[in-house]
Amino acid sequence: MRQDHSEQQQELIERARTWLAEDPDPETRAELAALIDGGDPAALAERFSGTLQFGTAGLRGELGAGPMRMNRAVVIRAAAGLAAYLKAQGTTDGPVVIGYDARHKSADFARDTAAVMVAAGLRAALLPKPLPTPVLAFAIRHLGAVAGVEVTASHNPPRDNGYKVYLGDGSQIVPPADAGIAARIDAIAGLADVPLAADGWQTLGDEVVQAYLERTDAVLTSGSPRSATVVYTAMHGVGEPVLSAAFARAGFPAPTLVAEQAEPDPEFPTVAFPNPEEPGAMDLAFATARRARPDIVIANDPDADRCAVAVPTADGDWRMLRGDEVGALLAAHLVRSGARGTFAESIVSSSLLGRIAASAGLPYEETLTGFKWIARVDGLRYGYEEALGYCVDPDGVRDKDGITAALLVTELASVLKEEGRTLTDLLDDLAVEHGLHATDQLSVRVQDLTVIADAMRTLRERPPAALAGLDVTAAEDLSRGDGALPPTDGLRYTLDGALRARVIVRPSGTEPKLKCYLEVVVPVTGHPALGAARERAERVLADLKRDFSAAAGL
Repeated sequence: MRQDHSEQQQELIERARTWLAEDPDPETRAELAALIDGGDPAALAERFSGTLQFGTAGLRGELGAGPMRMNRAVVIRAAAGLAAYLKAQGTTDGPVVIGYDARHKSADFARDTAAVMVAAGLRAALLPKPLPTPVLAFAIRHLGAVAGVEVTASHNPPRDNGYKVYLGDGSQIVPPADAGIAARIDAIAGLADVPLAADGWQTLGDEVVQAYLERTDAVLTSGSPRSATVVYTAMHGVGEPVLSAAFARAGFPAPTLVAEQAEPDPEFPTVAFPNPEEPGAMDLAFATARRARPDIVIANDPDADRCAVAVPTADGDWRMLRGDEVGALLAAHLVRSGARGTFAESIVSSSLLGRIAASAGLPYEETLTGFKWIARVDGLRYGYEEALGYCVDPDGVRDKDGITAALLVTELASVLKEEGRTLTDLLDDLAVEHGLHATDQLSVRVQDLTVIADAMRTLRERPPAALAGLDVTAAEDLSRGDGALPPTDGLRYTLDGALRARVIVRPSGTEPKLKCYLEVVVPVTGHPALGAARERAERVLADLKRDFSAAAGL
C-alpha cells in the first residue's frame, strides 16, 4: 500500500511538472512550482484531480494553476476547442466577438482567446474595454458573428473567473453544442498543439457600445414619463458607465451612485459576495438611499446582466424585491404597454407569470433553468428568471440584460409616480387579481459536493408524502424528462390542500449549492385581506423550509 501511495504521489508530481512546463503565465507557474517544491500533495491533488468541465455554462471556477482551476492554459485549450468546433461545423464566415469584465485575468483570457482564433484561421473582434455581458450578447448579432465569448464569473466570489460561450444566434450554448465543444477541448493533447497569433485580431471601438445604447431606446414607450429617481450600485462591476449613459439617453434623472461600489474592483472590497441577493450586499445602497430618498434602488451584479430592485417600506427603510416580484412587475408593465408575443420563464420562477400572460391572452412557456433555454423560445417577447435575470428586448439582446431591465423598471416607477402610486401598490393589485404568489428559496452552500448528491439520492429514494401540512399530489423527477422538458438534474413537487404550493430542488449549475425553490399561492379576497394573506404565506414558506430540509437530510 505504501508503494502504491508513493507511486500515486510521484505520478501526481509528474503531471504537475508536465503542466508547469507548458503554462504560459508566470504567476501560475510560480504558484505551481512552489506547490511542487513544497511537497504539498493535498494542494496538488486538488488542482490535478480532473479537469474543469466545459458545459452549458461554459467554464467557471477559482483562479489558480492546474486543470481544475481557471488560468491561461485552461482558457487557451477552451478557445482552441471552440475554434475547432466552429470550423468542423463550417461556421467561419463571421468573426468571433470577445468581451470581458474587470475581474483578475479577464483581459488576459480575452486576448488569449483572440490569439487562438486568429491562429486557427478565424477572425476575432475584441471589445475595447471591460463591458457588461449584455453588450457582448448584443454585439454578436449586431456584427454578424459566428460565436461570442464573455470572460466573466458574473456574481461569483472574487477568486473566481469564468468563460461563457454564445453561438451566432446570440444565445448561450445548449446541448449538443456544449458536448461538441468539450470533445474538441479534450482532443487537445498539449498547449504545444495550439498556435497563438501575436496580432491580427480587431479591437473594436466605442461604436459597438453606442449601437447597444441606441438599441436600449427600443425598450421604452415613446412619450412615457421619465421622472423616477434612482440610487444605483454597480457592485464593483462594469455596469455604471453604460447604465448612466442609457439613463441620460432616455431622459431619466441621473442616478445617485453608491460611491463606494461605483468603480470596477476585482477584489470586491465592500461585499462578501458581489451578488445583490446575498446578505449585506445591498447595505451601502440602502445607506445611500436613506440619505438621497430616491423612488427606487437599482443594483447590477458585476457583469451587469442581472438587475435587482429595492423599494421604500412604510417605516422609512428599504426592502429588496424578490426576482419573482420584479418579473411580475415588468410583465404587467409590458402587458399595459401593449406587448405581444410569448412570455416565458424557467421552471424555478413564480407561476404568477403564467397567470398574467393568460389574463392578457398571451402565449406562455416554461423552460429549464437558464437563459440559454429562455432565449430559444419561439416568438419570445419577454423572459425572466427568479435569480434577477430579465430579457426585455429579445430582438436586441437574446439573454438577460440588467441595463435594459433597469430602464424598464424605472419607466414603470415613473408611470406609477405620475399616478400617485408605487411599485408596491402594483404588486398589491396583482396579488388581489391573481392570488398572492409568495416565493422563497432554501440555498445550501457546501464544501463537499457529496452532500448535494446524497440529498438528491435521499429525495429520489424516499420522496416526501406531505410538506407543511399539504399533500404532495405530484412528484416529478426532471432527470427522466418528466414535465415535458429536456432531462435535467432536478425534482419538482406539487402540493395541494388548504393552499396550493410547489417545491423544486436542483444542484446549482455555477456554484457549490443545493437550491430549493418554494412557492405558495394564497387566495386574496381584496386589498384589506393582503396583510393576513402575507402572514399566512410566510408561515407556510417557513414550514416548507423546515419540512423539506428534514426530508432531504440537510
